[in-house]
Amino acid sequence: MSEKDPIRVFVMHTFSEHPDYRRVFEYLESSPNFFYVNCSNIESIPASGGKEALKDELRTQLKMAEVVVVPSAMYTEQREWIVYQMDAAQAMNLPIVALEPFGGVQEMPKEVAERASEQVGWNERLIVDALRRQARQEDTHRWETIEFEMP
Repeated sequence: MSEKDPIRVFVMHTFSEHPDYRRVFEYLESSPNFFYVNCSNIESIPASGGKEALKDELRTQLKMAEVVVVPSAMYTEQREWIVYQMDAAQAMNLPIVALEPFGGVQEMPKEVAERASEQVGWNERLIVDALRRQARQEDTHRWETIEFEMP
């Protein structure tokens, strides 16, 4: 993964503004030396065709991706659309990274947990590492370092 070969990421959405959708990109942008292309587009709403046109647009966006992110809190709010996107992603053999509900006040929905290739919390480093592992089978082998002064 480099600037010339960024990871293609699709974040599940329902063609509307959701705090967790935007939050994913805030976390990705805060990670130095992580290059990605956002394959999801909440503003690309078909002018006609109803529900089937929306499904076609989601499949088109998914086809460009190499890894899919599902903010699991969206599952409880828009279950039908999130299940459809998980079905489409699995049909395309795309790995799914599930993000725990933000704030830790809810449990990860069972269906999301079972279908995810990997589950992570809302931590920039955990998210980026999961995307690298699932999209490119890269393992960073990063270690936490704690600096402290001896008295």
